This record gives sequence, C-alpha cells and structure tokens, in this order.
Amino acid sequence: MSVTHDHSYVEDFAPGAGVLPPRARLDDDSARISLSGDWSFRLSPSLAEAPDDLKDPDTSAWDTITVPGHWQLSGYGAPAYTNVVYPFPLEPPHVPTANPTGDYVRTVTVPADWDGSRVVLRFEGVDSRFAVHVDGNLVGWSSGSRLPSEFDLTELVAPGKEIRIAVRVHQWSAGSYVEDQDMWWLSGIFREVNLLALKPSAPADVFVHASYVDGTGTLKVDSDVPGTVVVPELGLEFPTGFETPVPEVEPWSAENPRLYDAVLRSEGGEVRLRIGFRTVAIADGVLTVNGNRVLFNGVNRHEFHPDRGRALTEQDMLDDVLLMKRAGINAVRTSHYPPHPHFLDLCDEYGLYVVDECDLETHGFGYEPEPPALPNPVMDPRWQDDLVERMRRMVERDKNHPSIVIWSLGNECGMGDNLRAMYEFAHDRDPSRPVHYERDTQAEFVDIYSQMYTSPEGVTAIGEDVTSCRGLPFILCEYGHAMGNGPGGLSDYRALFEKYPRCQGGFIWEWIDHGLRTSVDGQEFYAYGGDFGEEIHDGNFVCDGLLFPDRTPSPGLVEYTKVIEPLVITADGKGGISITNRYEVLDTSHLTFRIVTEIGGERVGSGTLPVPAIAPGETASVELPPGIAEQQKAGQPDTWLTLTAELTEGTSWAEAGHRVAWGQVRLDVPTGEQPRHAGGAAEAAGVSGEARHAKAEAVGEGGTATAAGISLGELPIRNLRLDVWRAPTDNDAIPGVADAWKEAGLHRVQHRVVSEGVHDGAWEVVTRTAPPALQWGLVATWRFTHIADGSLGLDLSIDPDGQFPATLPRLGITFELPRIEQVEWFGTGPGESYVDTRAAAAVGKYSASVDELQTPYVRPQENGHHIDTRWAVVGPLRIEAVPTLFGLTVRNWTTSALESGKHSPDLVAGDTTYVTLDLAQAGIGSNSCGPALPDKYKLHTAPASLSVRFTTVR
Repeated sequence: MSVTHDHSYVEDFAPGAGVLPPRARLDDDSARISLSGDWSFRLSPSLAEAPDDLKDPDTSAWDTITVPGHWQLSGYGAPAYTNVVYPFPLEPPHVPTANPTGDYVRTVTVPADWDGSRVVLRFEGVDSRFAVHVDGNLVGWSSGSRLPSEFDLTELVAPGKEIRIAVRVHQWSAGSYVEDQDMWWLSGIFREVNLLALKPSAPADVFVHASYVDGTGTLKVDSDVPGTVVVPELGLEFPTGFETPVPEVEPWSAENPRLYDAVLRSEGGEVRLRIGFRTVAIADGVLTVNGNRVLFNGVNRHEFHPDRGRALTEQDMLDDVLLMKRAGINAVRTSHYPPHPHFLDLCDEYGLYVVDECDLETHGFGYEPEPPALPNPVMDPRWQDDLVERMRRMVERDKNHPSIVIWSLGNECGMGDNLRAMYEFAHDRDPSRPVHYERDTQAEFVDIYSQMYTSPEGVTAIGEDVTSCRGLPFILCEYGHAMGNGPGGLSDYRALFEKYPRCQGGFIWEWIDHGLRTSVDGQEFYAYGGDFGEEIHDGNFVCDGLLFPDRTPSPGLVEYTKVIEPLVITADGKGGISITNRYEVLDTSHLTFRIVTEIGGERVGSGTLPVPAIAPGETASVELPPGIAEQQKAGQPDTWLTLTAELTEGTSWAEAGHRVAWGQVRLDVPTGEQPRHAGGAAEAAGVSGEARHAKAEAVGEGGTATAAGISLGELPIRNLRLDVWRAPTDNDAIPGVADAWKEAGLHRVQHRVVSEGVHDGAWEVVTRTAPPALQWGLVATWRFTHIADGSLGLDLSIDPDGQFPATLPRLGITFELPRIEQVEWFGTGPGESYVDTRAAAAVGKYSASVDELQTPYVRPQENGHHIDTRWAVVGPLRIEAVPTLFGLTVRNWTTSALESGKHSPDLVAGDTTYVTLDLAQAGIGSNSCGPALPDKYKLHTAPASLSVRFTTVR
C-alpha cells in the first residue's frame, strides 16, 4: 500500500487497520530489537501542513527526539491540562484542522538469522492515533493511546537488510473523544517500541488459570501452540490445555505475594511464567481473595513524572510500588487506563491488588445528555467496535497477572449499551474476575457496586442496607480527594469499613501531584494548568496526590499510612495494651514491638515488649513491663508510652526495623479514662476550655495597644491581634467555602481598641475585631498579668457580637517577632496536623527550622499547623499553655502573601516571623472534589477562651 496524503483514518470510528489481534504480553525467548532511543523528528502544526514525503523522507534537516517521550516535553508545543472539558470543539469524530502532527523516522537492520520468523513491530503506547510506514508502504494505523498495537512486517522486510520505519502521530483524533481522562494532554510515542521475531512454532498467546481453594490449587495453561508446562518447585509437568490439581500450594495475596516460576516449552521456544494461585469470589455481598474478605486500602494511580510525563522508567515504577508497600497501601486502581505492563509485573512480585481500568473516559460529554445534545460515545453504536476492542486489548495483554483482581470498564462515561458489550466480553473471556464500573449507578451489569466521594453518612446507609444494588460489595473507587492540604476525615471512613462487611474500602484520589517541573528566570517550580498559556484549563486541579511531583510523601500520605496501618494499638482499659491485627492473612510473628516512655517529651525508658503471635482479625491484651507499670502509678504529668511494631527481618520492599504500625497511650491518667490524644478520635473544633486566670500582686509596665495590635513592653512580641483568617486550602477555595467566609468579611477584618488599663490587678485591653461594611464583630478581652516566675500571663476571652457568621476558618492570635530560624515545641508532630488530620500526629518534643515547618504544596495555601501544642520556644520566646492547649503555626511570611502566591517561589521570607496560636481551626476535609466538611469538624462561632504564658528565653 503506497503512502498517500489521505488522513481520513484520523477521524475514523474504527479502532485501527492492519493491526494484529491482541495477545498476552509474554516473557519468551523471541528475538527482539529495542527501538527506544533517538529518532529523527519533525512536527507540523497541522495535518494540512504535514508533507506527503514519508515514502522517502529526507531527514537530514530534521531534529532528534528521544523515544519514549512526549514532544510537548521535548521542546515542541506545550502541555495543556483539562479535567472534564475537551480542549477542542465537541463534534465527534471531527478534530481541528490545526492538528499538530509529529513524524518519527529511524532505520534498523533486520538480522539475517530472523529468516523464517514472523517480524512484528510492537508499540506499547502512542498518543493519540498513529500510522506506520515501512519503506514507503503504509502498514496500518491504530489508536488507544495506553494500549499496545502490533503490526506484521514479514512481507515487507528482508532479513539482513535495513528498513526505514516512519510513524506519523496525530495529537488529536477520533480517539481523543474517548480519552478524556483527568490529566495533561501530551502526545507522542511515550512507551517502548520493539521489533520482534516470532517463530511460527512458538507460543504467541498464553492464558494461565491458577486457582486456590482451602489449601489446594488447580492449574491450567492454555496456549495457541501446544506444549508442556513445567513448575520445578511443585514437581509438576503437564501438557497445555489440561487442568491439573496442585495440593499443598501456597496462595498469592497482596500480603504474601507467593509466585511460582514455570516454563512453557514448545517446539519453537519457551515462555517463562510467574504463577500466583488465587481465587477471587463474591459471597454474601463480600468480595474475597482465597476466601478472605479484602479491605481495599488503595490509591488511584496515574502514570506521571515531573520531567517525563507518562514516559516512566522502570525505576519510577519501582519507586511507586516501594512507596506504596511501605505506606501499607495494598491496592491500586490504574486510573484511567492500563498502566505500563512492567508496573503489573511489580504488583505481582511485591503484592498489590490491582483494579485494571480500560483506556476510556468521555467525561466532557456529561453523563446523561438530552437531545439535541450529542450522544455520549458509550451510547453511540458507531463507537462500539472501538470500545469493545479497547477492553479486549487490555484483558488479553494483562490476563496472566495474579495481582489483577478486578477489571474496570473505564471512568466517568455515563451509561450506554457499548459499556454493556464491554462487560459481556470481559465476563465471557475471563469469568474469574469481577467487573467494575462506577457510573452503573443501579448495578445493572457490574459485579461491584461503586461510588465516588460518598459522605460517611452515605457509606453508613449503604452498609446498613445490605440489599441495595443487588447486595453487591461496595467500593469507593475514589474518595479522600488529596488536593493540596488534605485529605481530612480518613479515620471516619476507616471506622465504617471496619464496621460494615459489605463496605470494602476504596481508593484515595490520587497517588501523585501532576506538577511539571518548570523554571522561569532561574526559579524552579511545578507548573499546573494555565502555566503554559492554555485558554481552557483547570488550574491546579491536576495536583491532587498523596505524593508531591518529585515523589516526596505529603502529609496526606503520612496520615493515610497511619489510618490504614495493619495493627490498632490502644490502651485496653485495664492497665495494659490492646493490639488488634487487621492483616488479611498474616499474623504478627514477623514483627518486633518496641516501647518508648517519655515524661514531658523526655525519654525515660525504652525496650521491647513480648507479644504473642496474634492471628488475623484477632485482638490481644498485653501487660506492661513492671517498670512502665510503676511509671503509670506515679502519674507524672504528660507521661506517654509509644509502642511501635517493626519488621523483624527485611523484606523485598523494606529493611528490618521498618515501622508498620504504632500507637500512643497516656499513662498519667486513671485507667479507663484515656484523654483525646494523637492517633485517637478528635473532638469537634470549636470552643477551647476554661481560661486560667493567673494571680499577680502588681502589673508591670504592661504594653501598648494600637489599631495594628498589642505590643508587650520588653517582650519581643509586636502587633498581637486576633486572627480569624487562613490562606484558603483547595478544599476551602474550590467548593466556595472561602467565598462564603469572604462574604462575611473574615479576610479583611479591622481592629479597634475599645479600652485599656489596669483592672483587678491585670493590664486589660478590650478590642473589637470586625470587617468593614458589616454589623458584626468579635469582642476580645485581653488580661495580662506578671507571674512570680517572671513570665507574662495572657488570659483571653472572646465573645461574638451582632449578626456573626456561623463558622470561621480559624480563631487565634497572631503576633510578630524579629526573624527567627528555629522552633522547638512539645505537642503533636513531627508533621502538620489539624482536627481531622491528626491520626498520624504523635505527642512528643520536636525541633525544626521555620523552613522545615512549611509544607510545599504546589499551590501555596494554609499549612504547617500543629494541633494540641503544650509549649513552644520560638526564637527568644517561650509560650506555654496553662492549661488549655493551642495550635501552633510559625512562618516567615504573612497569610496574605501565602494566599496570593501561585507557586513556591512567590513566597519570599523577610525580616519578620509570624506566629499564630490557634484556639481552634476548621478541619480540612476533601471538599475540593468530595463531600462537605462534616459539621463536627467545622469551627462554629461561639464564645471561646485561651490562657498562655510568655517568657523571654535567656
């Protein structure tokens, strides 16, 4: 077939032409040549401007580009980000005439010893549609960007001769309409390309069926070429196509990913197999693996790297898997396309349950369009062949991975008969795995009932109504939106997953921030939507992960790790420690338990705690060692026991000593009266406790009060004032919560000194903090007294006045100090914590620089708060709670600067440090794409008080 300037295939509804049938990705002994590396490259701004010269192109003046890669990240064009809408007119299957088109050319010599083999060119992933030419002949074309495509070149090549491969890639195509995933639009050959030599007598497609029930396995291997299967470790040798019983085999699970190496031998060659015996079943509304209920502690994972986009290396993939395993994550939803196949190999090896999702999303059409709106592609019969073929290509490629326990049809496409056809194919081809699709809201043709971002109240209703949606297992395919500061409230969800067997966990949205590393005027930052001049974009909504773009864990991942940890360690109410094993199949014999006791943050003892092996799902009470029991009886203030469970021996994913769970118990309170503390249930944000009024015989020199705030004599404190505003988090800003706060004027309050003077032995200042133009305020009474030890006591009481707003972002006091570098505190740490993100916060004594206290969210916002602080030393000042605790935030810039910043370089430290002591602050939640913040985590406007002491540190 000769090259022509006919590009009609770009807008064809078909999935491709000239493409070989899909098959399993095999580890075989076929010869192959990697075509990764440098290709000659030319980018044309449109189809019309793409020269018709691929028959014999002169590439001497072309550029060089690296494959795999994206041309937008290689200096050609620019990335663009949208979440829902298409960046081109919605008129399927048509695309703009200005359709950037990239031509890739390289030569390769076909080895002489490939004579007699079938020569196949395999692409693992090309975005979005491409045509292949060999020596001027059009071989075929394909789409399905995150799916493999193979072309038979046998009749076009001569072994021992050089061939020229030309690939024309189009940024937009009909396929773009069904690839509207929430991610950067990036084009090019972004996964590997290989030239293969397939021997006619060697297996090209293999399907492994390995099940496990009650200690016994069965194994069958289907192959398109007959052969013999050998599993040396099990002493097995049997022909393909025959089911063989396998007694006393170890099953595969995410916790114990047992794999057996096998070989399929045939006349033409060998295929190496890694076999995991496991059975996925649904019984009584519960999804099980090997008969055990699975609770999915999962994440949604896009493929992303801040420099390479979706062109990941094997090291990038391994980094993801190791981080997940170390965090206690046991499951991955491959949102919203099949991942690079190597990632699935790693999931098999290291142990992660996988929901493998088809390369399909049509979110920009809406879910249920009414005439005259265009029909969603899942409803349009013209798309059916393409969509079913996408499902076939995924299932065939990935069917041999034991880690895959669920197939998913795609994401956010509404409902239509094409989805039903996809489901029927998957179920017919592989009845061993259930099929998921979230938008099938009535569970008409799925095996799992799924929702996104359901509130805890909604999860409760589903858990209690076991008959809803045919009584299927319920999974939150997305929840806990990890955008910016967050997500909050994860502990509430975990409690429900534990309570209701049908509610089997879910997948946090999402794994990693998609910030692209960018530099402007020598300043490096992570770019998001709009930073590349896009007319249509969705801003920083692309940065909503548990990892920062460089794969540094965010506070959100630290919190999630604590919430899902496999052990629950608490006081048992009888003077001992209660340990509950939440593992699915493992007991606790692989763990060492270490105790540390501290008084006021100072270590007074440490050691190991003998713990008997606790079976999965069981709870044991363990007595405290005699020395600690004595400390408990002594009851010294702020005596804390921290019990840590560590790996006794190293594993494939972590070294010996890796912490897998921990818990804290306060010892200086009567048995059975454990107070709220880090890692426990949080009280509602709101009114702080009763103020403590310090006594003094005389008031010293006091201070001054102005409209800017209060300054305290010789103390370095300046401009002490009431503070009710925080730089909006994404969870405040996107749903409009911050807008409501701004309507109440909370972002621009002014301060008025009502009175000041000596009153009842204290210097008393009364202020009114209120916004302009509105008739409400907060009346604060500040009482300062000198204490005998030389400290200055502050008793603050606050009363709302007028038609005040129902809730506040924060309620606290802020003051200024000359620039400081270091902070020490006794309270929660080491990372930030808020009322609904405090599970991972441990009580202790900590030290950090002011820079280290800042959390570098891609879009600057409220961060770095430490709930329940007892005391802090901030430069020359010691601040002590007496007795009520306070929240601590220390920054080298104002809240206004934090709020106005778009990227990290916008925050520039000056000569002043700003310290905020919060009585309370609103919770975090995940309302940027999730339920509203629960009422118990809102900061309700009400009378409140705070008592602290200030001391100059000499």
